[in-house]
Amino acid sequence: MVAESSNLSHSGFTRRSNPLEDILTEVGRALQVLDGSAQAGRPNPAGPKPLNAVEEQDALSPAEQQHAAGLMRINHVGEICAQALYRGQAMFCRDAAIRDVLYEAAAEEVDHLVWCNERLQELNSRPSILNPLWYLGSFSLGAVASRAGIPYNLGFMAETERQVEQHLDSHLEQLPPQDERSRAIVEQMRIDEIEHRTTAETHGAVPLPAPIKLGMRLMSKVMTTIAYRI
Repeated sequence: MVAESSNLSHSGFTRRSNPLEDILTEVGRALQVLDGSAQAGRPNPAGPKPLNAVEEQDALSPAEQQHAAGLMRINHVGEICAQALYRGQAMFCRDAAIRDVLYEAAAEEVDHLVWCNERLQELNSRPSILNPLWYLGSFSLGAVASRAGIPYNLGFMAETERQVEQHLDSHLEQLPPQDERSRAIVEQMRIDEIEHRTTAETHGAVPLPAPIKLGMRLMSKVMTTIAYRI
């Protein structure tokens, strides 16, 4: 797994601070994520922004550009949710090694977040206006999930990544073939998500009960439907 990927890394959490400091730190992280000031630790897999952006956009019809933007907005929201989920889990995790696993995964999600945001800008679009709600809901879910114990805590991580991987597979099928920049980003995200899932399973993740998996899928369906448009 890639080491610290951004200025939102987990390095400050190897020593536990007091609860007030933790809360203030998480508020600061959330603001950086939501206001777009987060920085990626790795280069964009799509490469530098095209010098002739108009020519690149001309390769897509207006309908294709709008569809690609909708899919990348879904991916951006997915990264908002995954990062918030992992940070919520990590904040209340008492095992330092597992906490580091969660923070490292969250750091890589920042890379994905930045890449998706850059692609949305190139497509003359924007992130979801509901991102603050997605973040708050996912962080709260992570905090609750952390109380289920480390095996189920990691199980949430593995199941989240499994479902994200399925979404990304679907998006690779739906993206216009000529949209090489979006596809490059999604393909790298897929590689990273598989690695996150494998890491969770290696560290002892257990399968979640079927009703919880179903609930996660239903929540994901609501999120993707709304995020595609707003």
